[in-house]
Amino acid sequence: MGALHAGHQSLIEMAARQCDRVVASVFVNPTQFNNPDDLRKYPRTPEADRTMLEAAGCHALFCPEIGEMYPAGEQTTHWDFGALTHSLEGHFRPGHFDGVLTIVKKLFLAVSPDKAFFGEKDFQQLAIIKRMTQVENLPIEIVSAPTIREASGLAMSSRNVRLSETERGTATCISKIILGAQKTGRAIKPQDLERSAIEQLKAVPKLDLEYCALVKATDFSKLESWPSENAVLLVAAYVGGVRLIDNVIIG
Repeated sequence: MGALHAGHQSLIEMAARQCDRVVASVFVNPTQFNNPDDLRKYPRTPEADRTMLEAAGCHALFCPEIGEMYPAGEQTTHWDFGALTHSLEGHFRPGHFDGVLTIVKKLFLAVSPDKAFFGEKDFQQLAIIKRMTQVENLPIEIVSAPTIREASGLAMSSRNVRLSETERGTATCISKIILGAQKTGRAIKPQDLERSAIEQLKAVPKLDLEYCALVKATDFSKLESWPSENAVLLVAAYVGGVRLIDNVIIG
């Protein structure tokens, strides 16, 4: 959605290594914002975005207008993949994933890519895009890329530009706590790992925790015990009015 940073750059560079031609779309999608104020404040840096994309090896940039993607009166499609779409981000941001999947499918049909690259920082989004691609029988390989972090450990996000220096210090506590949980991993019960992370996050001054949950990575079901597959610990929190998300995989 623009306001590109080194995390986006890494996606373009990965795509350039694997593919002959790389297309990027920049579109601030209004239908995935359940908060109009968040849409209004979302950073927009079109010239800087273009420069970064060219330097990273992007061959084509698709910047459609809202009317191009949403003709007058068109509604978003409703998607239901159980806990994958209704829990966590789906619960706290009603309609968000309907907007995400509607625009992603439109962009896929406009570009017809062989591969599409998404970052693991938006882990739930990545998981539902994989599921939608399977359900819709789209001949596209979804490639995931690891979260890119600042030197402090803070997950890179377009929203980080809205943080003051003091707020950035508070925000780094999120990554420190969940990376610590990742290090502990399966040495303790999943419920204890989740509880410990929640307690630590709630203890951080001026950090307003929205959720912290440990779930199965494929379908976002809650854990009674450690699964044979990956688990993922996901967090959403507000710092200075800026909503931040992060996650770590517990292998």
